[in-house]
Amino acid sequence: MIINRLSVSDYRNIDYIQIVPSENVNVIFGENAQGKTNLLESIWLFTGCKSFRSKKDSELLGFKKEYSKNEIEYFAFGREQSAELIIDKKRHAKKNGIELKSPADLIGEFYAVIFSPSHLSLIQEGPVNRRKFLDTALCQLKPFYAKGLAKYTHTLEQRNALLKDIQFHSELYDTLDIWDDKLSSYGAAVVSERIKYSNFLSDNAKEIYSGLSSGKEELTIEYVNNTGLYSEDPYEIKEFLLQRLRETRRDDIFNKITGVGPQRDDLNIKINGLSARNFGSQGQQRSCALALKLSEANIIKEITGEEPIILLDDVMSELDISRQDYILNHLENRQVFITCCDPATVLRMCEGKTFHIEKGCLI
Repeated sequence: MIINRLSVSDYRNIDYIQIVPSENVNVIFGENAQGKTNLLESIWLFTGCKSFRSKKDSELLGFKKEYSKNEIEYFAFGREQSAELIIDKKRHAKKNGIELKSPADLIGEFYAVIFSPSHLSLIQEGPVNRRKFLDTALCQLKPFYAKGLAKYTHTLEQRNALLKDIQFHSELYDTLDIWDDKLSSYGAAVVSERIKYSNFLSDNAKEIYSGLSSGKEELTIEYVNNTGLYSEDPYEIKEFLLQRLRETRRDDIFNKITGVGPQRDDLNIKINGLSARNFGSQGQQRSCALALKLSEANIIKEITGEEPIILLDDVMSELDISRQDYILNHLENRQVFITCCDPATVLRMCEGKTFHIEKGCLI
């Protein structure tokens, strides 16, 4: 997968930028707050996923701008293609000139992996960030997963609302059986896919982390299922989850929230058998996060046959020379966009194009 041309206008602080990138490494450099990360974010949106920085699409617009228009021409699945995103209060997408029902229809059509300093939260913060990482990775690979996750989330919200109302309307108690059956069915599909993906992730990340640490440390990753069942069989998971929902029903009513299910699951990430979150150094935690993201890229390639676009936001300068070298060696035959303040940091190790951004413009 290669971007041949990128055009971005009225996007955050970017007035207008058009680039014809290298098929290999592209270094986007400039001082802080000039628009480097905005350019990477605009590329990421073509995956069909939401921004990794903002919850509201309206926040992506330039100041006092009515809409933003972003376009790419790219090569994927053996042919030249194009995509367009118009952003006003929400996103509108076209692919090869045809308007799509939703930007989410771009999922599975364009692949990218983003790593920024904020992804250290994968290791340093709570399980919500690790669940989001798994869900975002799976949504790119499997559009049906995104739909199933949305159904589970909606059903969970409805069950939680019911738990709050039961104390005032006892007749609602009998309807819990219906909601539990739905929730266990949708939840089982989510858990099954997460466990399968985590197994792929564990094998890839272990090898990559070994390279980053020069073989001195071992990384292990395990999916922690809140129900206590570790099976890839969605039918088995459904029955077990349904049983646990019934067993914990009294607690759920008392607490007014659903206590079991994939919304409580986590990834257990360890270095040499110890929690990376609790005992890892800053450098070890950064290497863990990088291993996770590079593994994500490997899995996309393995499953789809397409090399994803790699987006690295201001991470190379914070790594020592050996780790920089290892990462760049593992980005061969992939198109990469790297932001930094000093392009010499990257270009001493590889060839590519540079793009200097200042105040949202290419100079």
